[in-house]
Amino acid sequence: MPLFWRIFLLNAVVLIVATALLLGPVTVSTPVLLTEAAVLTVGLAAMLVANALLLRVGLAPLQRLTRAMTTTDLLRPGHRPAVGGRGEIAELITTFNTMLDRLEDERATSSARALSAQEAERRRVARELHDEVGQSLTAVLLQLKRAADHAPPELGQELRQVQEATRAGLEEIRRIARRLRPGVLDELGPASALKALATEFGGSGLSVQHSIEGDLPPLDREAELVLYRVAQEALTNTVRHAGARRAELALYRTSGGVALRVRDDGRGIGGEAEGAGIRGMRERALLVGADLTVEPGAGGGTVVRLTVPVPVRFPAHALVPVRGSAAAHAPPP
Repeated sequence: MPLFWRIFLLNAVVLIVATALLLGPVTVSTPVLLTEAAVLTVGLAAMLVANALLLRVGLAPLQRLTRAMTTTDLLRPGHRPAVGGRGEIAELITTFNTMLDRLEDERATSSARALSAQEAERRRVARELHDEVGQSLTAVLLQLKRAADHAPPELGQELRQVQEATRAGLEEIRRIARRLRPGVLDELGPASALKALATEFGGSGLSVQHSIEGDLPPLDREAELVLYRVAQEALTNTVRHAGARRAELALYRTSGGVALRVRDDGRGIGGEAEGAGIRGMRERALLVGADLTVEPGAGGGTVVRLTVPVPVRFPAHALVPVRGSAAAHAPPP
């Protein structure tokens, strides 16, 4: 029965009962006797309680739907309110769940396109830094060395200082290029890439330890890239915001796939809202159907855990970069 008719009939019953009491043999004296007032009060209270209970039961699914609407996050997919009630209420909840399915699919598709374009742009910038700027600075270094070798001692010392500054700038450009394009990931796989990442972030007051299991199930290129980027972002947040002295990066096998854990002893996230970095990690996790959690550590600090299923569960129409190519393609179903 539709919600409108259920509420209408409930109120109609209450009014009919009240009218029957007024037209029946029950009378009210003037002044009202105590027993008559008690009977009227009890009757009115009973009707109000029955009305409230029936409305509460009938509208409870709407309250659950309201809570789901206020707590739904497209970066944490899969949560759906249970379909309850009858008629329009059940149809409304079903329609809302269908809308969430469509929105999550569209969000995954648009995020995949954006991240695919971002990776392609990173590769392009890294290639230009390495091939053009790097080669130009290398040529400058050679010219400075030749000039320093033939210059007077005083000028030669200054030229060597300029040479060292240029060499430091070249190393910084190479470091930036490596972060933009993890070439070691393509050449040696995720284990070696994560070890190199831990070594790169170590130093300057932060000790990064790594624990990488050797017997890991094979992963697709897209899953490897997600693991690397999530670890990179987690360590970047540790360096920039956590104020930690120690961090741990672990990659290990689970019953359903591979898990990455990055843990530090810093300040922790507390009650702060998630920033762009964490939300970016969640978007990357959606591309391969992975589960990402960011929570306080048992002894303080923050723990970032990414669980990647094997085989990878790709969202519909997800676009990801191809190994060794700037193009993008749709992954296999």
